[in-house]
Amino acid sequence: MTSSRRAVPHRPQSEPVRLRQGESGRGVLIAAIVLLIVAVVVIAGVLPRFKARAALKTETRELAIPTVAVIHPKLGDPRTEIVLPGNMQAFTDSPIYARTNGYLKAWYHDIGSRVTQGELLAVIESPEVDQQLDQARADLNTAEANLALARITADRYQNLLKSGSVAKQDVDNAVGDYQAKKATVASAQANVKRLQELQSFEKVYAPFDGVITARNTDVGHLINSGAGSPATELFHMSAISKLRVYVNVPQQYSSSARPGLPATITLQEFPGRSFKGTLVRTSESIDAASRTLLVEVDVDNPTRELLPGAYAEVHFQIPNATRALILPVSALIFRSQGMQAGVVENGHAVLKDITIGRDFGNEVEVVAGLNAADSVIVNPPDSLVSGELVRIVSSREEDGGNPSGGL
Repeated sequence: MTSSRRAVPHRPQSEPVRLRQGESGRGVLIAAIVLLIVAVVVIAGVLPRFKARAALKTETRELAIPTVAVIHPKLGDPRTEIVLPGNMQAFTDSPIYARTNGYLKAWYHDIGSRVTQGELLAVIESPEVDQQLDQARADLNTAEANLALARITADRYQNLLKSGSVAKQDVDNAVGDYQAKKATVASAQANVKRLQELQSFEKVYAPFDGVITARNTDVGHLINSGAGSPATELFHMSAISKLRVYVNVPQQYSSSARPGLPATITLQEFPGRSFKGTLVRTSESIDAASRTLLVEVDVDNPTRELLPGAYAEVHFQIPNATRALILPVSALIFRSQGMQAGVVENGHAVLKDITIGRDFGNEVEVVAGLNAADSVIVNPPDSLVSGELVRIVSSREEDGGNPSGGL
């Protein structure tokens, strides 16, 4: 029995155990490798999906932020040009009336005639005045003769009084008669002078240098003196070497409309040309009906191209107390709250209320509500609200016509 036990070796019994342990280790290793491969495959398949989802979320957030283009407002001109209608009038304009009664004997100038001061325009025939002058001269001669006799009488009485030949009362009467005759002569001389003046009015002279703009009489017309009615106006004259242009300046510019302010006058009949003028006076009063200030602009007219009564446009350069800002109309937002503009501040949109001045068509003048350093949104989206996060488009994207930029 002992020998049989020794015949069976103990070592071969341990080899299957070792074999099973090695096979188990290899199995674990293979399982681990398989799991690792599966994990790698799963990770390789799932991770791109997570990255895609994250990228999609990021892109969605980016697309949800409005992309806007911004500009800085331009500074307006330090002077504001205003164009106002003007009424041109002659510097001196006057109707010519007769100062004596009679019939028109002759006229020497018609409409359009350029005359100088003192030039004869017409002659009036007035025989009544001539006869009255002759009578007045005769009365003057009589008065002068009576005065001479009274002077001699007074001198004689004064000499006789020295010798006591006449009474003092007689001397006083003679001297008083002399003084009365002297006053009568003065009255007769004044009457003659008056009638001479009336006779001189038979000739009508030009009162100033100018042009005849109307002739309302002809030879043989009965002339009545004075300016009782338009029918008695003989001629109408205008001095046009210098013209007055009357302009109604709106109340908002009245404080700047001061004498000495230069002006430029343009007329439709002179395209491409302008005429220099100067504001010389104002009415110093705002018209309650039109809320305007009446001003006068004088313009030289040496060539007499400009005509009184014409319509003109007067250009004033009004200095601005503060320089306005210029914005394109595409930057304006029309809301129920009024006119607004969108400004980007710290990456967020801010809607500001603005006040509009003049409208230039493609651009407008902003007189209040913005600063020159503001980044104003151009073509803002209709859904833009104040405080909303925005992204400013670059100039390259803007040139490329990015639709999100509102261009």
